[in-house]
Amino acid sequence: MIPDFLVTHSGGFHADELLSSVILTRLFPQARLVRSRAPEWITAGADRVIYDVGGAYDAAAQIFDHHQRGAPLREDGQPYSSFGLIWKHFGRDYLAASGLPEAHIEVVHAAFDGSFVLPIDLVDNGALSPSGPLAGLTLPALLETLKPVFDETDPEAEDRSFHAALAIARSFVEARIARSAAKLRAEALVERAIETAGQGRVLELPMGMPFRPAIVKAGADHLLFVVHPRDKDWCLTTIRQADEGFEVRADLPAAWAGLTNGDLEAACGVAGASFCHNGRFIAAAKTREAALAMAEVAVREAGALEAIAS
Repeated sequence: MIPDFLVTHSGGFHADELLSSVILTRLFPQARLVRSRAPEWITAGADRVIYDVGGAYDAAAQIFDHHQRGAPLREDGQPYSSFGLIWKHFGRDYLAASGLPEAHIEVVHAAFDGSFVLPIDLVDNGALSPSGPLAGLTLPALLETLKPVFDETDPEAEDRSFHAALAIARSFVEARIARSAAKLRAEALVERAIETAGQGRVLELPMGMPFRPAIVKAGADHLLFVVHPRDKDWCLTTIRQADEGFEVRADLPAAWAGLTNGDLEAACGVAGASFCHNGRFIAAAKTREAALAMAEVAVREAGALEAIAS
């Protein structure tokens, strides 16, 4: 069924119906987006998809609300918002329409659901309340700042603001999906590089890319550092211990911290060494050979420190 209308409620808007609209307007660009609470619009019909309004969840009738008694829950008991319901039923088609390879659709669908959709669902249902200095900078909060102010008198202001917010919401969804797809492409490249590295402690990549997920997936616990070309030089980077936090498998040598050019060359004994961050998680060199030489020095020092510690 290709709908003629995409129907959500009028008045103040929230992240869940905005993000639902991102998905549906991409899938059904010819459909007219209608914002209304009039009974003739929010009653199910063969020509429409109704979401975040209508008082029912009935996928066969193309109505996806979550405000009614007996509202739908995920298998783990967490609540859906309209965004979660729309993603559940239309997300795979959205990913296919976005050009994602078929082999990646299920992985990206699940990852996006857990990391992006679920938090929106929880916030919209009051099951999660962000707090602290960053609470007002969450995506739901930022999208709601685009609503008209309380004393706006222009009757078109609500719809105008909704569509402005929709464009911004779309950019976040598309960027997040593109990043997830890129991570999967990177994973294949990193896996090949791990095979090439064998039992070496340094992983050389053909370009900068996300590497930690593939390293963890491959169980390549022996790797300590990554080397890859940049725009006009080469980077030497550490590998974080976990997705969160800054602890790494091995720091770059303490003697390199904050040094550049000649001072760094003298400290590490490598011609072409050009920079080391004071935090010792990234360094740079003018050539591939220099970057690999720095990596080997870092490996030796990490091994010496490990031996002392043990």
